Amino acid sequence: MQNPSDLYHVETDAGLDDSRPGVLLVLLGGFVDAGQIQQTLTDHLLESGGSEIVASFDVDQLLDYRGRRPAMVFDTTRWVEYDDPAMLLHRLTDRDGQTYYVLTGPEPDYQWERVVEAVTELVDRLGVTLVVSSHGIPMAVPHTRPVGMTAHATDDSLIGEARSPFGRVQVPASIGALLELRLGEAGRDALGFAVHVPHYLANAEWAEGSLAALGAITDATGLNLPNDELVERARVNQRAIAAEVENSEEARQVITALEQQYDAFVAGEERPSLLATEAREIPSADELGAEFEDFLRTVSDDD
Repeated sequence: MQNPSDLYHVETDAGLDDSRPGVLLVLLGGFVDAGQIQQTLTDHLLESGGSEIVASFDVDQLLDYRGRRPAMVFDTTRWVEYDDPAMLLHRLTDRDGQTYYVLTGPEPDYQWERVVEAVTELVDRLGVTLVVSSHGIPMAVPHTRPVGMTAHATDDSLIGEARSPFGRVQVPASIGALLELRLGEAGRDALGFAVHVPHYLANAEWAEGSLAALGAITDATGLNLPNDELVERARVNQRAIAAEVENSEEARQVITALEQQYDAFVAGEERPSLLATEAREIPSADELGAEFEDFLRTVSDDD
């Protein structure tokens, strides 16, 4: 493997000698992020307070430009703008003045193991205490019920008694998942939250899910992250969804069916036995996992 240190450039005047321990949030866009959970979180955090760029990665080594071409602007007779992709490590502070870091940008196409080594190197040099990720996955759930999520971690103690609807399933890899795996193998702490996004909102923004992800991150890390703008964004987003549903009889029928399925599942979870009639209608963990796998097979990196 080539030297991982050559993949990034330190941008701060003080270099990495000015290390400040803190949590690292990994928000690298993957090929599946239902409800735009990652992108909304990224925009919210970077817009909520001044961020300092600590390091930038050499994306020319990592991206397949022809696979996902960056945008350019042509004005009358000349090219005037290029939306150059960037993979950046930001340093921010929460509302209590606690340092934390956010890694943003497109998911690399190439050199995953080298990128993981580079990020791990930065984790060590900066004194990062915990690595956290979050993204959205499409599920057969209604937006009118509490937001669900699947927590995962390198150590079960990091997520307490959180329960997963999945059994053992095989899904396409992401660099965030690989980073968590490698950190765990090295004895470092990392965890993540996969927000359950209503499948009919998979290709739209679902700010309520992003707000839930922010809350889960706050609970897990102790960071006092700003949420006022995201609360309002979620409120506006929910009103827009409600208006769309009101104008579609088909959508109302689908959501009603999902509500009934969800309520039956919750009722079954609360019973000491699942032998009641409704239990036969509740999808099993294997069925939910199979549905997720089927969805992933339909998604390509070009979508």
